[in-house]
Amino acid sequence: MVVAQVPVVWDVDANLRQVRDVLAAARPGDVVVFPEGMISGYGESLTPLSSLPPAVVDDAVTRVGRLARDAGVEVFCGSLLPVPGGWCNAALHFPATGAHRVYQKINLAMNERGLLEPGTSLPTFPLAAGVAGVQLCREIRFPEQWQHLAAAGAQMFVYLTNAANTREVPGVWRSHLISRAAENQRFVVASNVADPDQHCPSMVVSPRGEVLGELPPGAPGLLRQEIDLSEAGDWYLNQRRRDVLSVEYHPAGGTARTCPTEA
Repeated sequence: MVVAQVPVVWDVDANLRQVRDVLAAARPGDVVVFPEGMISGYGESLTPLSSLPPAVVDDAVTRVGRLARDAGVEVFCGSLLPVPGGWCNAALHFPATGAHRVYQKINLAMNERGLLEPGTSLPTFPLAAGVAGVQLCREIRFPEQWQHLAAAGAQMFVYLTNAANTREVPGVWRSHLISRAAENQRFVVASNVADPDQHCPSMVVSPRGEVLGELPPGAPGLLRQEIDLSEAGDWYLNQRRRDVLSVEYHPAGGTARTCPTEA
């Protein structure tokens, strides 16, 4: 795994240069994780989105896919994407070969509501070495989404964020990431934007809740960490009292179910 903690700005070309530089240092077979909004840009104010041409973002997505293929790596990165009705906040998975896949954020932040279109599903992503689930930024606050992804087969959570809010209490989001790993017995690979005010670390956490690697906050950096996805397990998930409490999953246009593996 390679976690890229880099700046994200409202300049698609500048962001693409960051992606290109990181992938130039990657090794074939790496899985490289970038922050939320890496391609398009992102910020607490989404006003610049009104002057962002959709075609520019679509072209940049194509270029990132080409960079991933040329480097022989898998890439996760965030972007605001044009969709019918406007824009969405998304995470994209670019395999080393083949077409990219998209997760559209379902639990929008307050600054996104009314401006972005929410997603309606929680997909998993097949990797060369296993299966990943993806969550974006404030979705750290909704552990039931992570539990669903674990029950659906994800061995690793890829977490992309743009968390640089001085109103947040220091250390809380770091604790959340450790909890999401330990309670689900899954790896967590988190990438945050490099910002002086970042309140969530870029780090890798083991299924036991052990922090395997963490970048210093504020400055750009790369974190390389070897992980073995076979270490993920279901010891705790299998002990849930389903007769007392059962969380239902409602896929878009479908009927309620607990999770794909238990339907």
